[in-house]
Amino acid sequence: MPTEFVATNAASSGIKLDRKTLKRIAGRSDRPGLLFLGQWGLALLATGCLVYLSMDTLWLWPAMLVHGVVLTVPAYALSHETVHGTAFRSRWINTAMAWLTGLIYMEEPLHRLYTHTNHHTCTWHAGKDSQMPFDTPLAFGGWLIEVSGLALLHFHLMTLLRLATGRYAPVMRMVVPESELAKLTRNAWVFVAVYTGIGVDVASGAHEWLYFLVLPRLLGGPAMLLLGLMQHVEMAENSPSILESTRSFRTNRILAFLYMNMNHHIEHHLYPQVPFHALPALHEALEGQLPEPDPGFIRTSREVVSVVLRRSLGHSTRASSIRQAPHMVTEGGYRKLSVRAMK
Repeated sequence: MPTEFVATNAASSGIKLDRKTLKRIAGRSDRPGLLFLGQWGLALLATGCLVYLSMDTLWLWPAMLVHGVVLTVPAYALSHETVHGTAFRSRWINTAMAWLTGLIYMEEPLHRLYTHTNHHTCTWHAGKDSQMPFDTPLAFGGWLIEVSGLALLHFHLMTLLRLATGRYAPVMRMVVPESELAKLTRNAWVFVAVYTGIGVDVASGAHEWLYFLVLPRLLGGPAMLLLGLMQHVEMAENSPSILESTRSFRTNRILAFLYMNMNHHIEHHLYPQVPFHALPALHEALEGQLPEPDPGFIRTSREVVSVVLRRSLGHSTRASSIRQAPHMVTEGGYRKLSVRAMK
């Protein structure tokens, strides 16, 4: 491990891609993003119909779960893509979608922009990466509270409160320029006004918000968080190499669509200027330079649960089917290595 910090990117990871190929792959267009929006809208309409048709039956909760996954995972992915400015070529569409998906994901767009920019510069560096959501190494209790959505909900509510009241946390001041803090406070009050309006509407009897947005958002959260967890769990902290700190995994077309190809997460961190629709092409262009992707969503999630549970029980934490940093492999005991930044 290096003693001095090195910004994390393709160069720090020893990855090479000629400029002509990168320029071709990284070209931006409104068309793929608009196509995604249209398909997402149709999917939400279909799952929303399931919720409507299941009203007053026991099928309501499974229907809201399905609707929630279709709502929450793409909202998270599109919120992420729009803060990169790569979802659409037109800035105004990026901005509008960043606000819409930010309201669903529950994070003010400028705060997300600055913390995520920092995350790319300081990927998985303890004390520098402002988007480390859990302590490392991860134990079962941490995994449970993370996947439940309680940790993220607490973080988002506390962040919104701090922004709205101007009581900026040290990590905010670390990554956000002083001149931008007032904008974050203004935006936070817009979020508070929107959420308050929804709350008043629900209290007045408009329960549609509950069945089509609020409860599905909570029910779909664990799927979103399981995907987010895979990005860096069991990988190396404080490494300049994205290959050591980040994980890609294989998946099917449906999940790749919902997640906007972020299963190619190593590729995304190496070249964050590449739009979501071009990540499969980037993966092919980097063939031979990248580690094999980990197994699919279910198998990788199952392996992570097995590792963190065995860690909590004091057993061997060696993973059998996913990549894992060598120092994450222990034969018993637990020693905390880093503290989460998102708290």
